[in-house]
Amino acid sequence: MAGSTLGKHFQITTWGESHGKGIGVVVDGCPAGLPLEESDIQKFLDRRKPGQSRYSTQRKEGDHVEILSGVFEGHTTGTPISLVVFNEDQRSRDYGDIANYYRPGHADYTFDKKYGFRDYRGGGRSSGRETIGRVAAGAIAIKVLNKLGLSFLTYSRAIGPVVIPQSADDLLAAIEQNNCCSLTKLQEHILANPLYMPDIASSEKAQEYLEECMRHSDSAGGIVEGIITGVPAGIGEPVFDKLDANLAKAIFSIGAVKGFEIGAGFAAASSKGSENNDTLRMKDNMVTFGSNHAGGILGGISNGAPIIYRAAFKPTPSIASIQQTVNKSREDIDISIHGRHDPIIVPRAVVVVECMTALTILDLMLENMGTKMEHLEKLY
Repeated sequence: MAGSTLGKHFQITTWGESHGKGIGVVVDGCPAGLPLEESDIQKFLDRRKPGQSRYSTQRKEGDHVEILSGVFEGHTTGTPISLVVFNEDQRSRDYGDIANYYRPGHADYTFDKKYGFRDYRGGGRSSGRETIGRVAAGAIAIKVLNKLGLSFLTYSRAIGPVVIPQSADDLLAAIEQNNCCSLTKLQEHILANPLYMPDIASSEKAQEYLEECMRHSDSAGGIVEGIITGVPAGIGEPVFDKLDANLAKAIFSIGAVKGFEIGAGFAAASSKGSENNDTLRMKDNMVTFGSNHAGGILGGISNGAPIIYRAAFKPTPSIASIQQTVNKSREDIDISIHGRHDPIIVPRAVVVVECMTALTILDLMLENMGTKMEHLEKLY
C-alpha cells in the first residue's frame, strides 16, 4: 500500500491493522545519542489508548510498546528504530456482520472500490488504531524538539457545541504572566481532564452533552487546538513544502479530520488587511509582532511567534441508531452498528494531532540545516 510513509529526513512508515497481530512503525533519520526508553513513548500512547473514561471505547488494550531496534544502552544509534504494539483484545467477531454491507461515514465503500477487497475487522488500515504508530514515532520527535526548546500544548477546544471561552492567545498570556499557571502545570491540568479541556466548566457542559448523545445512541464531533512555542523563525520551504501546507497534510491524514486552519484561519476571509496584518516592532533588539493572526507562519515559513492551529473532527460514524445503507448485493438496507465504539473521537485524538505536528516540524528543521553556508560551517 502506497502512502504509509511520511517525511523526508525524519521519516516514518506505519504498518499493521486494527485486528491483526499488531500495530507498528519504523522511524528512520533519528539522530544518534538521544536518550530513549520505552517509557518515553508509553506515556504518549497512554494518552490515546482506549478505556480511559466512559467517553472512549472499552476495548481493553494496554497498548504496551516494545522497541525492537535502533536503541542500545538507552540511546538511539542513528539506525532505523522499529516499534511494535501487539493487539490483545481483538474480538473480530464483533465485526463479522459488516462484511456484506458498507457502514455510513466509514471507508468501507471507498476501500472496496479501490482494492476490490477490504479488511472488515474494525476497518483495517483505516481504523483509528493505525494512529498508534504515529503517536509512537511522534513521541520520539517531541523528545528531540523539547531538547531544542520547543514546547507543545494541545487540548480539546470544542466538544460538539461546547467551546472553551479562552482563546489560544488568552492561554498564552496567562502562562506568560503566570496568572493561571506555568505551561507544565497547565499541561498537567489538561491531562487530568477526561475530555482534555483546559476549562473545567466547559468540560462539565461537554460531558452533559455527550451523555445526551449517548442516551440517543448518537455521537459528537469537536475541535482540537494546538499551540507550539519555541519554534525559531525560518523553518519551512517557500513553495510545495511550506510549513503550513505540510502541517495541513499531516493533520488531514488523521482519519476523522474534516477541517484545518492556522492562526485566524477562515476568520481571515471576513477581516480587512488592516485588521489581519500582524504589525512588526523591535523589542530588546528582537523582531516582535503586535498580534498573531498568521498563527506563526508567513509565506510557508515560521516567523518565530507561537504556531496556533486547529483541527475539526467529525462525529464518530459508528452509532447504534438506525441508519440507511446498501449491501454488496446493491440492496437498500437499514442497520444499527453495535460493538465497542467511542461516542467522540476528539479526546483521544489530541495526542495524535500533537504528534503529527511534531513529526512535521522536526522533518523541516532537519531539512533547514542545509539552507545556509553558516549552518554547514558550524556543523563541519
